[in-house]
Amino acid sequence: MKKLRTLSLATLSVLGFVLLSSCGGDDDMNPDMPMPTGQSKTYALAAVANPSISGSVAFIENDDNSTTVTISLNNTPAGGQHPAHIHMNTAAEGGDIAITLGTVDGGTGESTVTFSTFDDGTPVTYDDLMTYDGYINVHLSATELGTIVAQGDIGQNELTGMSKTYDLGSVAVADISGTATFSERVNGEALAVLALENTPAGGSHPAHIHMNTAAEGGGISFTFNPVNGDTGMSKTNVAMLNDGTAFTYEDVLDFDGYINVHVSAEDLGTLVAQGDIGQNELTGESKVYTLNSVAVPGINGTATFSERANGEALAVLMLVNTPAGGMHPAHIHNNSAAVGGGIAFTFNTVNGDTGMSKTNVTMLDNDTAFGYADVLTFDGYINVHLSATQLGTIVGQGNIGSNSTE
Repeated sequence: MKKLRTLSLATLSVLGFVLLSSCGGDDDMNPDMPMPTGQSKTYALAAVANPSISGSVAFIENDDNSTTVTISLNNTPAGGQHPAHIHMNTAAEGGDIAITLGTVDGGTGESTVTFSTFDDGTPVTYDDLMTYDGYINVHLSATELGTIVAQGDIGQNELTGMSKTYDLGSVAVADISGTATFSERVNGEALAVLALENTPAGGSHPAHIHMNTAAEGGGISFTFNPVNGDTGMSKTNVAMLNDGTAFTYEDVLDFDGYINVHVSAEDLGTLVAQGDIGQNELTGESKVYTLNSVAVPGINGTATFSERANGEALAVLMLVNTPAGGMHPAHIHNNSAAVGGGIAFTFNTVNGDTGMSKTNVTMLDNDTAFGYADVLTFDGYINVHLSATQLGTIVGQGNIGSNSTE
């Protein structure tokens, strides 16, 4: 028994030596295997062609200056093979392939690739990728690269989570309205998403940011990608105005402008949606004054003043039963209607076809500052006249400001 025990211990010692030697040999065969440094970054990959397919992409820094990229998607079809790439620019702009990321296996929804150069051989590090001007596309298949199943901006184009949404009200077509959302990027630029409801299938709707308020009108400052009638959507990167002036997310929030969405490139005069943005945004505070009938029974309405973010106001005169084709000048006068007084402020003319007038309120006719708060305390009244040649005939009238009892 003692001899057998001795042999067994010896045998175990030999086996242990062999195992240790074997492990040491494996290490010698892979001395340069990259190891993660602990630095990593994950970006979201949003659904595109199929709303159920989305996921994320993780960038992992390795100690040999290479980067491992792992894509994980949910609900990819079994058997599918989905090529993936890093492209130049933002997803809204589009761009050429910069780095091939291999193929996502539909069965697992995953792919992993490690690289240290762009496809053209130029070196690229993890830090370079963290500030890269690019985005990722995951395609349906190698033969259907035009169909994107998942997409996401990366590097300097990543969204910070800060965003601002403006309403786009209907204009020529009552059912078409929506929103314009500006989302901040890490580099200070913005992603602009126009989302409209009830746009006609097959339509393509040009859209722009114009200078001034919608009530005033103004020239085009920025051009969006057209709104697709099939989806009601437009996505545009916002970095500079059409004239090359820098135009960032922060600039949008303070811009003196408004958005127009047109029915088509051939009919820019017909607007399907419109909304003030930046400093012209309405705060939600408003005051309504009654405009009573005077010379023509049945013609009456309201004057609504809405506060803007910059302290100015949008004035909307709304009359019922105005005659088609009529054009009705309107003014704020000094004093009360019972006393009468000279003209202090001139509105845009009321259109008889619609009964409406929209005017930006920022100063009196004599250039004195006149904002929303000033309207509420003004010693005045409104007259709406029958026509420019019949100013003595009043079709609507009402006290405002300090003279109002409303």
